[in-house]
Amino acid sequence: MPTNRDDIRDFLNRRKHVVLVEVKAADGSTPREVGAWMLVASDCIFGTIGGGQLEFMAIDQARRALRRGDAPTEMTIPLGPEIGQCCGGRVALAFKYVDPEAATALIEKVDQEIARRPHVYVFGAGHVGDALAMALSLVPLRVILVDTREDELSASQVPGVETCLTAMPEALVRDAPEGSAFAILTHDHALDFLIAAEALARSDASYVGMIGSKTKRATFRNWLTREVGHPEIFDRLVCPVGGTAVKDKRPAVIAALAAAEIMTAALNWPARRPDATMKQEKRIPA
Repeated sequence: MPTNRDDIRDFLNRRKHVVLVEVKAADGSTPREVGAWMLVASDCIFGTIGGGQLEFMAIDQARRALRRGDAPTEMTIPLGPEIGQCCGGRVALAFKYVDPEAATALIEKVDQEIARRPHVYVFGAGHVGDALAMALSLVPLRVILVDTREDELSASQVPGVETCLTAMPEALVRDAPEGSAFAILTHDHALDFLIAAEALARSDASYVGMIGSKTKRATFRNWLTREVGHPEIFDRLVCPVGGTAVKDKRPAVIAALAAAEIMTAALNWPARRPDATMKQEKRIPA
């Protein structure tokens, strides 16, 4: 039975008997880190500890315990040729049944992880905007699809993607949290320029990208110099989104290339690194 990959409440509400599998130790090269976890029920799983033979063995162990009603025991698995994996490390897994207290803790953990996700604002619910929102919905990001046109926005039905109808999309940029990414793909070049200028004025944006041609890029640079007076911020603009290495203008292709750019920038933004010490400035002084 399929479930939303983020909807742990639905998963737990539908199943009375569930085993939590957690990586308790990881030495050498391993698929996931200590603390990675998954839930195993008789008909479905939630999350992952890395896939492959390791995960297959963990699921089998958990489901045997569910069938018999036994207390599941820990496993220590060498990731070598004997199990058909070549990582070369060693993983220790802990198993336990999910009681109401554990369920509450897991729900809180998932909620906190979702709340910490980087924000990505996709401006423009046209063909490329819809395709980009769809591509980004598959990774751990909070995606907001923004448009000034109610009909276009209503036609977009991407699971897990928020929508925002506004007459002034550039105003959303000012209120976005630090480390947000901005992908600008509206139907109006003048609106693109306004949104891009607002986004580039923030030195704490993880990514600012705009769809366009060489001519549009040059026109925007001239406009930015004339109207904003900070031409140096133009260097942070990605235009066209997705780059030029692949000469294919189909929306799905542009979206796939742009999604990779955005995900890399958003997840690697300095403030999200555990050892980051850089203090971000919110806006460029006038």
